[in-house]
Order: sequence, then structure tokens, then C-alpha cells
Amino acid sequence: MAKKRTHRKTAARRRRAALRFPILLTSCILAAAALAVLAYTQISARRSLGQNSPEPSPTELLLSYMHLIPEQKYTEMYQMLDAESVSQITQEDFIKRNSAIYEGIGVQGMEVEIISYQEETHTVQYKTSFGTTAGPVSFENEAVFQKEEKGYKLAWEDSLIFPGLLPTDKVRVSTVPAKRGEILDRNGRVLAGAGVAASVGIVPGNLEDREEAIRQAAGLLGMDPEDIEKKLSAKWVKENSFVPIKNLRKVQEVELMALEPDPEAQAEHGRQQQLLQIPGVMISDTEVRAYPLGEAAAHLVGYVQNVTAEDLEQHSGEGYTANSVIGRSGAEGLFEKELKGQNGCRIFLTDAKGQEKMELANRTVEHGASIKLTVDAELQMDLYGQFREDKSCSVAMDPYTGEVLALVSTPSYNNNDFILGLSSEQWAALNEDENKPMYNRFRQAWCPGSTFKSVIGAIGLDSGAFGAGEDFGSEGQSWQKDASWGSYHVTTLHTYEPAILEQALIYSDNIYFAKAALKIGAEGLIQALQKLGFQEEIPFEIVMAKSQYSNSEEIGTEIQLADSGYGQGQVLVNPLHLACIYTAFCNGGSVVKPYLRYQEQAEAEYWIPNAFSGETAGILLEGLEKVINDPNGTGYAAHREDVLLAGKTGTAEIKASKDDTSGTELGWFAVFTPEQGTERPILVVSMAEDVKERGGSGYVVGKDKEVLENWLGR
Repeated sequence: MAKKRTHRKTAARRRRAALRFPILLTSCILAAAALAVLAYTQISARRSLGQNSPEPSPTELLLSYMHLIPEQKYTEMYQMLDAESVSQITQEDFIKRNSAIYEGIGVQGMEVEIISYQEETHTVQYKTSFGTTAGPVSFENEAVFQKEEKGYKLAWEDSLIFPGLLPTDKVRVSTVPAKRGEILDRNGRVLAGAGVAASVGIVPGNLEDREEAIRQAAGLLGMDPEDIEKKLSAKWVKENSFVPIKNLRKVQEVELMALEPDPEAQAEHGRQQQLLQIPGVMISDTEVRAYPLGEAAAHLVGYVQNVTAEDLEQHSGEGYTANSVIGRSGAEGLFEKELKGQNGCRIFLTDAKGQEKMELANRTVEHGASIKLTVDAELQMDLYGQFREDKSCSVAMDPYTGEVLALVSTPSYNNNDFILGLSSEQWAALNEDENKPMYNRFRQAWCPGSTFKSVIGAIGLDSGAFGAGEDFGSEGQSWQKDASWGSYHVTTLHTYEPAILEQALIYSDNIYFAKAALKIGAEGLIQALQKLGFQEEIPFEIVMAKSQYSNSEEIGTEIQLADSGYGQGQVLVNPLHLACIYTAFCNGGSVVKPYLRYQEQAEAEYWIPNAFSGETAGILLEGLEKVINDPNGTGYAAHREDVLLAGKTGTAEIKASKDDTSGTELGWFAVFTPEQGTERPILVVSMAEDVKERGGSGYVVGKDKEVLENWLGR
């Protein structure tokens, strides 16, 4: 403990109490600024050269001392004190006092301005300002130096920290946590917001057999006893403290009273009842972040977690504390700055009796802003419900405005589990699951199969490589350009005549589009696809994988070019990108820019204006309408009498080599409402893996048909 200080009766000491203490209060924290102290550099330079003369002046020493504060070099600060100060406070107490105050208020950056120096009393008057967790603080003060054998030394008192601060005073920090903003769907439905969890805690003084109680609780909570003991041993814990150990799912009574009770809810209720049988264990309600859609929107919405030491270092000066949460993925991470808000904070002095003496800084709490997305929660859940057992992804958007209505990846995970805390077993299970529930499929690029044929058709017409009515000739179900292809043939499932673009779309003819790609040529195809955004970032809030036309910068062979014509070869397309390209067929050839942040007045912005000519877009649109409405069309199963639909199916073979006969298939379906007068316009692109023995693209068509029934029937 510090010894009682003697009063130094100097004129400089008497003046210190009379100095002004103006506190500047604003709502923002000063940016961390380097201390502009040339004197400090000069001192260091002299020391590095072994020069001890001339000795540093009191002004230089003060600047050096203040420079050490934000660097938390308290030992070096102590070494600058004069003999009397050292006799009044030990190094340990000095470090404890200064670190508790400066680190407690979150000092960031420091600026010092020398006002004057009185040589006869060795007194430096100065003004200092620095940022804190409650905003900027600025005041005038003075420091007195004593001339000793080894030069000038600082006569330290508590009032050097803040004018008027006494040894018995304390600096208090009061925080008002900011409420995190909600994430809402387009209709105001909560996708992420406040929820309630069951907080399991222990009151140490109520434990009858501490070791046994901890062992039992650890077993029921899936924790190590050592981790619980560590929480109970924290410095702040008293015998009557409620020490939170783990949050569990809050089981509602209505879940237990249902005609068909949820087995998981019953099991959780039973576990919590067992915990309450342990003396010292209590369960109370606590507010947590909750995700009502759970698995249905986990990859889109994401989740938050408690900040780590690395987070605090990386986001220094942004208002995070050890008790903060931070968005880790999805919309939670994307809109973190707006969602998190700014904690309210107040710094003040109290005397030995706990009475407030002075307010130093005060920042009003700013709650986080709510973020409204273009997503429709019901559509999101419908798509998830249809594909939840598959490895799949779906994108839905308004083809006329660019509003993204749904982004789904399956299988999924429950983002609420991250809020409650995953056990090591749960985390391992998620990461070791062969279906990869944490893998976000809608962000990846995939082999598009026959959904790419409409893109090839449009490029061919626009480039003049062929005409819509040009007959490519019937080749049966197997074809190769010439003998140079060796044993390789392009195969298709149907024969028809004449082999023109519209018919080729209806029957999804691989041979026609292989020929189409050859007519376009590798260089022409590359240029056209680059114009359509291939090999570049999609202009969207969430970063998506780039679509590609090749694994390299060129399409190297005729076979690769032919395969590219029907969406094979080395072509990979992100599903959102594919959906955007399809918007050109109902927007006169212009590709709409997608967006996720809701706008009250939705207006289309074009990512690629005039990607195709209006004439070309119209021709492709007629063909895509017949894919759904012609009885021979591969998408006819989605045909409706009440609403006109257009679209394209696709099946992509995923093989280790051309000779592989055991490869799997991706099933695709792109479907949209082509008439702008449609009451509920929509464009859906869905892809499901492993459909080879499940009906190919027809499997996906059946799923999306049910989704469209709900959407268009609302």
C-alpha cells in the first residue's frame, strides 16, 4: 500500500490546486494519435550515443513520461520519480494505481502541449488530451521536478493522473451496453434479434460438496470440471455471487404441453431439472441473440460470438470491450458496424466515502441500427424445407429490381447453437460431417450443365455466329466433329427436327450447343463471357466465388470448347451470377445488379446494361417459355395454367475423368416469371448434388414447383 504523503509547501504545489480542469465531452473517441514529442526522440538519440550531457530538461522529461502512459510502460515511469515520491509509494503500488486507472478508462493516444515552464520552481504547465472509452478527455495540469544528483526527477502525486485526484479517490467507469440491432426480412419479420436462454449458474456459498457438485454439473453440461472451477475462482466472485457457467436452450411450457411434445425439448427440460437438484446450482433467464429461422437461414444470417483478445486488438478504438459480441459470418458480420451500436460510458471520480466528486467524460449510449434485408422469410423457409435433406443451394430474386429474396444452402447448421456455446463434441461433429453443413454452397461456383445453354444461345445470336432459324442438322444421339476427337463423342438424350435454337432449348440438346460453341469460337466465347462478368467479382454485399470459363486464361482444345457449349468442360458458375444473367431475358437484354439491403422504393440498377440485344433477349425468352410450357420441354413439370413461367433445366456430370462411369450429377433448375405484370415476380435458381439416381434435373424441378406454388399462391 502507498505510504501517507507529506505536503510539499511550494508555490508550485499551491498553484496546482487552482488550475482549471475543463473536460471536453463529445460522442466520438479521439483517433489514436502518435505523441508529437521531438524532445523524446532527442533524449533517446542522446542515450543511444552514450551522451548524458546536456541532461534532459523538465519539459523533455515530462513529454517522455507522458509518452510512456499509452504504451503502458509503468516501470519506466516509476524510474523517473524523485526520491521523496519513491519513499511515498512503492513501485508495485505505483504500477497498480496507474494501470488500473489508465487501462480501466481505455486511454488511447495522447497529445501534450507545453503551456509554460517556470525555471525557478522547475514547474511545467501543460495541456493534455487523450481518448477514453467514454470519449475524449482534455485538461490543464502542472508537473514539478526536483533537481537530484542524476538530474531532474518528477515529484509524483495522484493529481498528475487527474487534477484534484487524491490517493483515497477512485476512478469509476459505468457502462450502459448498447442493444444490438435486429436483422429483419422485407416484411419486418425478425431474422436475428433478442431472445431468452436459460443461464445455468452456481452460487459458491450454497455448494455442500464443492468437488462433487462441480463434477455432476460438468457432466450434465458437457464441460470439464476444471473450466467450471476456473469460472468460480475469478477475482470478482463472492460467496453469494451468481456465477454464470453456461447458457442452455430455454424450454417453453407450451412445448411441453403440446399434443406431440418435441423430444428434444423434453430431454432439455429433464436435463435442467437434474441440474436444479444439485445444491448451489441455479437457472435464470438471460437475454441472448436469437435466430428464429435457425437452420433455414443460418448461412445467410450468420451468428455472433464473444470477442477474443485478437478481436480487441484488431478493432482497437471501435468501442469493443471484453463483454462485447461480434458478427462472425453472414449478415451479422456483413453489417457488424451498424448492428453493434456504441456502448454508453461514464467516467467519474469518487471520494473515500464513495461520493461522486467529478465527472470526467460521458458518452450517451447509441443502440445498434436494425438492418432490413430484401429476403422473404417464408420463401427462405420454403426453399430450405424442400431441400433440407440434400446438398444444395438456391437463389431467389426479383428479376426486375434485383432484390434477392432468398439465399439457401443445405444441409445447414443451427446458428443458435453458437450463441449457447458449442461443446467440443458438437464442434467436431459439425466439422467432420461428410455432408459439410458449415459449407456455404450458394457462395461457390458449380458446373452449370444445361442451364448454360441459354447463355451460349444468346452469345451466338449476338455475335452473328449463327441465326435462330439455322438448322444445325440432326446427328442422332452421338456426335463428334471429326476423327481428330478420337473416341470422344458428345451425346444427347433426344432426337428432333429441325435442329434450330428453339427446339434445341426445348429438348436440351447437347450436340446443338456443342456445335454452337464451335461456331462462336474460343476467343469469341471468352470475350463474351468476360463481358457477362466471368472471372470478376459479383457486385453484391456478400462475396461470392467468381464464375469461370476455364481453369486457365484460355479454352485450350476444341473438345473443351464444345463441352463448354452445354455447361460442362471447365465452366463453373456461381448460382447468383447465373440468376443475374437470366434477368437479361426479361429486361430487354440488360443484367440486373443484385442487392440484399432493403430499399423502400425498389428500383433496378443494371450491372451489365445491354449484355444482349433486345432482339436476342426476346428470342431466348420465347425458347425458355416453351421449355416450361411445351409438353416436350424438359421443364414442363413446372407448367402452370395461371401464371406464365420460363426457365431451363440442367444436369451436370461430375466425373474424375472422361472415362469415369461412376461420377455423380448436379441437378439444376432456373425458372422465372417472364411478364412484368406478374403480381409476385420471382426468379429461382436451384442446384442439388447427387441426383444421378433420383431423376436428374427433374428432381429439382419437383422441389421448386412446390416452392412456386406457395409463392405464387399467397
